[in-house]
Amino acid sequence: MDLQLNGKIAVVTGASKGIGLAVTAALVGEGVQVVAGARAPGPDLPRFPPEQVVFVPVDLTTAAGPEALVSRAAELGGVDILVNNVGAVTPRPAGFLSVTDDDWVASLALTLLAAVRTTRAALPEMRRRGGGSVITISSVNAYLPDPLVIDYSAAKAALSNFSKSLSKEVAAAGIRVNTISPGPVETDLWLGEHGVAQTLAGSVGADAADIAAQAASGSLTGRFTRPAEIADLVLLLASERSGNITGADLAIDGGLVPTL
Repeated sequence: MDLQLNGKIAVVTGASKGIGLAVTAALVGEGVQVVAGARAPGPDLPRFPPEQVVFVPVDLTTAAGPEALVSRAAELGGVDILVNNVGAVTPRPAGFLSVTDDDWVASLALTLLAAVRTTRAALPEMRRRGGGSVITISSVNAYLPDPLVIDYSAAKAALSNFSKSLSKEVAAAGIRVNTISPGPVETDLWLGEHGVAQTLAGSVGADAADIAAQAASGSLTGRFTRPAEIADLVLLLASERSGNITGADLAIDGGLVPTL
């Protein structure tokens, strides 16, 4: 199927690893030029030719970072696709009272405000080009609150609410706004050093592999979602093949959430 993405320009945040890297690779595979934002390029982004991926070193928790990222895309012609992916999670095994004001501010800055600011910078470019697609990576924790990630859950809930609200404002301008809500994903965020599994294992004296296996068993499929599977959903939502989908949330959790 031709997704009609060839020649488009996309901005991807948190593009150097995990879901963001998979999204970047998938977009490049469809002929999209990607402006990739992250603090550092990591080992993989430099492998893409510069005509395919333009790396912009930015701190997306600052007010200036998102603007600088989108400005680079504007220099290349504008923004057709925005993928708000950047985010992080810190488990809180000591409970709510252990979460400081600084912790809350950091979670909200990275998970919520980075997307708000990047979207705000990108919308004028999308309007100028006659429309576009904003795709935000949320989480099942937006509607499956978990005290172990209490600040992350709250930030993702706000992110999903923001996206739904915005979709109602900009649809008439040809701009579609949707979210993707994964369950646990095979990335370093969950499985890497200092990831969720290792952190939780250390707090209870368990093995990280056992913690990961327990988390995977919560899904009907018995496994984590793969980054490439999320990237495929991004391609669909970016394409005009899904031109009448806006304000939607697509869960990809292997059946983890058992309710409607």
